Amino acid sequence: MPSRKALIRRPSPRLAEGLVTHVERTPVDVDLALEQWETYTETLREHGWETVETAPADDCPDGVFIEDTVVMFRNVALIARPGAESRRPETAAVEETLARLGCSVNWVWEPGTLDGGDVLKIGDTVYVGRGGRTNAAGVQQLRAAFEPLGARVVAVPVSKVLHLKSAVTALPDSTVIGYPPLVDTPSVFPRHLSVPEESGAHVVLLGEGKLLMAASAPKTAELFTDLGYQPVLVDISEFEKLEGCVTCLSVRLRDLYA
Repeated sequence: MPSRKALIRRPSPRLAEGLVTHVERTPVDVDLALEQWETYTETLREHGWETVETAPADDCPDGVFIEDTVVMFRNVALIARPGAESRRPETAAVEETLARLGCSVNWVWEPGTLDGGDVLKIGDTVYVGRGGRTNAAGVQQLRAAFEPLGARVVAVPVSKVLHLKSAVTALPDSTVIGYPPLVDTPSVFPRHLSVPEESGAHVVLLGEGKLLMAASAPKTAELFTDLGYQPVLVDISEFEKLEGCVTCLSVRLRDLYA
């Protein structure tokens, strides 16, 4: 049976200092962000996911965006080396938690940089965004770690957004979804569906056709409902101010060995 664990980390009191690259900085309500994070994690639990909370990283404003710290393939964890140097201290507690869960742990080494948000897995195909936070050496190291396990690694250019998964994610039937102005090369993906809102391009697959997605994408939620899926909406407005999305706030561990 596949596992249903989700790695999470609560927001830092310094969240409002988080990095922004492709958007203008706007004030972040840290108290509201904590409430939204608690609702997000409770929603995961309500849909059958066991949340595993890593140690806080209060000195790391972006630490809540835990997806960037690691890439999972089956039972193997590749600990990232974030492209933003200020984010590199975020990985230690994640590595410790994953080792305790029984994962095989590998690392990205200098000069490689790799952010987990640049990696989209669809079955055994691993798309990795080559852009501002992930460099060529990082792509090569991911390829070396996962191809021997049966992965097919496909590099994708990223220039219009922070991470690949800021532009695209995938539906349960493997159709890649994206907001057209932000997708560099939609032709890379065998099946691609355009969505009408930027935040509509981000979904977390909860299982049984349920899609966790941002409340800021009601038109896209209606589209997915018409396609036979069940959107589960959460308000993550404070994290969106920092280029965050529903995928960034957890690492879904689906393939841990029993």
